[in-house]
Amino acid sequence: MTDTFYDLTNQAFVGIMWRFAITIVFLVILIRGIYFRYSGKEKFLFSFFLMGIIAFFIVSILRSVYIEMGMGFGLFAVFGLLRLRTRNFTEKDMAYTFTTFGISVINSLKLLKFPLLGVLIINIIIVLTAYLLEEFVLKYKIETHEIIYDKLEFLKPEKKEKLIKDVSLRTGKEISKIKIRRINYKRNRALLDIYYKEKNHVD
Repeated sequence: MTDTFYDLTNQAFVGIMWRFAITIVFLVILIRGIYFRYSGKEKFLFSFFLMGIIAFFIVSILRSVYIEMGMGFGLFAVFGLLRLRTRNFTEKDMAYTFTTFGISVINSLKLLKFPLLGVLIINIIIVLTAYLLEEFVLKYKIETHEIIYDKLEFLKPEKKEKLIKDVSLRTGKEISKIKIRRINYKRNRALLDIYYKEKNHVD
């Protein structure tokens, strides 16, 4: 790296700062605007933002000191495979972790035949895809719950509609499907799995 790399008049440094600004904008949209809005998990926001920022600057510096980019991608591939040590870190959280790294790495690259407009288009595609997938999951998400039911006469195949209506009234849910798991004729009870759409209110 040259001594003038951090000079504010250095075009390479100025370019990195512009790309960093773009990265921050799209990380805010992805993490705060989409991830937090649909998951409601605030405890991972700090980690996502910090990982994205660090990833951006490390790859930018690796390029500036002429280290092979394969080493940089290999480094972040390892980071992306690391699972945070918490039971609440789901597959979706892992996907957002990888997406955060992806946006940061893509924005840190400066290819002569790949102008800034191309980077903006790719960023828009990524965050738009995340938003559309969240909307799709929200619309078609089916919840399941286990209940004990006492009207065994409604478990007959010909009374399926009455069963769904009765369970809907009792649970206050819009039941779409009911599966009978077990029937206890001595206690006049049945164990049912009910399937319904959860009404999520996204702020």
